[in-house]
Amino acid sequence: MHATTDFVPAQLNGADLGAVLPLMTDLLDRRIESEEAFDRWLLDRSELDAAMSEAAANLYISMTCDTADPAKAEAYTRYIETVPPAIKPLAFRLDRRHVELLGRFPRGEGARAARFLVLDRDTRSEVTLYRDENVPIQTDLEKLAQEYQTIIGAMTVEFDGEERPLPRMAVYQESADRAVRERAWRAVAERRLRDADAIDEIYSRQVSLRHRMALNAGFPGFTGYAFSSMRRFDYTARHCEDFHAACEEAVVPLVDALDEERERLLGVHPLRPWDLAVDPKGRPPLRPFKDGRELVSKSVACFRSLDPRLAEMLASLGDGSEARGAAEGANLDLDSRKGKAPGGYQYNRDRSRVPFIFMNAAGLQRDAETMLHEAGHAFHSMLSREEPLLHYRTAPIEFAEVASMSMELLTQPHWGAFYADEAERARAVRQHLQGVIALLPWIATVDSFQHWVYANPTHTREDRREAWLSLDDRFGRNVSWAGLEGTHATVWHRQPHPFCNPFYYIEYGIAQLGALQLWLHSIERGPRSAIDAYIRAMTLGGSRPLPRLFEAAGLEFDFGPRTVQRLVDRVAKELERLPA
Repeated sequence: MHATTDFVPAQLNGADLGAVLPLMTDLLDRRIESEEAFDRWLLDRSELDAAMSEAAANLYISMTCDTADPAKAEAYTRYIETVPPAIKPLAFRLDRRHVELLGRFPRGEGARAARFLVLDRDTRSEVTLYRDENVPIQTDLEKLAQEYQTIIGAMTVEFDGEERPLPRMAVYQESADRAVRERAWRAVAERRLRDADAIDEIYSRQVSLRHRMALNAGFPGFTGYAFSSMRRFDYTARHCEDFHAACEEAVVPLVDALDEERERLLGVHPLRPWDLAVDPKGRPPLRPFKDGRELVSKSVACFRSLDPRLAEMLASLGDGSEARGAAEGANLDLDSRKGKAPGGYQYNRDRSRVPFIFMNAAGLQRDAETMLHEAGHAFHSMLSREEPLLHYRTAPIEFAEVASMSMELLTQPHWGAFYADEAERARAVRQHLQGVIALLPWIATVDSFQHWVYANPTHTREDRREAWLSLDDRFGRNVSWAGLEGTHATVWHRQPHPFCNPFYYIEYGIAQLGALQLWLHSIERGPRSAIDAYIRAMTLGGSRPLPRLFEAAGLEFDFGPRTVQRLVDRVAKELERLPA
């Protein structure tokens, strides 16, 4: 059982300032006269932070599950406008007190120092970064991110006599009829372009605000501030550049070769953007499930075949029929519908320690992969739930994404749960591996783009357009954008990370390399060994430095050319084995 504290009332609403502020004041004023009292103070603060985090999570989940509901949008907006601005200065004072207490009760050497290493290091970083004048800027940035999500969530197209949210248009990109694919693709592209100016304006405002925030904190630009605020203690911008170069040298040639094969099989020249998702042999699209309920049942069966421990955790979250956000204790909201925010996520409710999975399922193979991915995040949350300190119940994203991406790869031999026909399962695996490889250069493109953006914070929109197109030339697919120049220059708008989580994208690349290493472990030493390593590492949460977390799973923390080339070569070998 995890350690408990009665400091926070069981029914406390963590979004209620009137309830939270007295508890924060207690923590600020409490006399601490021993190491034991210091530890109790940390535990009490952790539980209060968990209560506040869970209240924010429920408001966010409700808003993203129904962006068209004014009450839910207003509740979330009211929260971000009132609670974080009031709490952040007090949280900084608590962080500062934590650092002061470390001066009175030094950790010394040994197990105690190791236990608190990450927490103490991260808290010192927060104290160094914090500025009162940045609190209103952060509020403005959160509101702009919400504005972006609202614009994206409201996008629909009229297609074949029906109004459809954009996620549901993806199914047409798998149609064997090229004319249908093109018509659907253009419908979505034209709809996105209608809001391109508004989205560009949001981003320009965000870039300016983020640059000002960095200057306020004593940094020359946002890149250094972002790396410090994201606690990237174990790698630098130079390592990111190594990843970019590795993708260019090792991955792009394989993607180009696969695109050449696709062009040959389709009998088209050149490839166009609507030619990238269709089966190159003209087979009908893969349909692994009908709806959220069937998606969950098949995913549970898939995990049961891999390892019953995983199946039991996923089954505990619900049957997939829920469509009410987090209301009444629901843990899943899976089916796509009008008014839902785009994408997918797993959000852990930190006090109840129960994860929530959100996605926009439309019956596609990639939706099945998303479910397996978000289930991996949920496993991570559930495996580390007994950790007493909230700070250690989450891991750096570079490792958190190993938890999710490895589930996509390790379950591949068990995708018979989705497909009765072995040929369809093999086709799905090939499609997935190709997607894994194609994603790496896209990650390099988005990450390189953000490095350029914040190295040139006074750039114009035309400068930004040219920078994006230059990076697409370096990393992009061999498709023709003739006549689609407006969409080509703004295709990055569909990626939420630059708007909502700046610089949070390279983590996916680093984690994908870790997941591929675990996939190799499964191939070479057996799936049971790989899952044991997975569970052992995920149970640690974020209580170790990033390289040590990788080490606990038997992985190298390296994302330079040597590691990338080795893994790409192994994927290429697997693709040769699988029928096209």
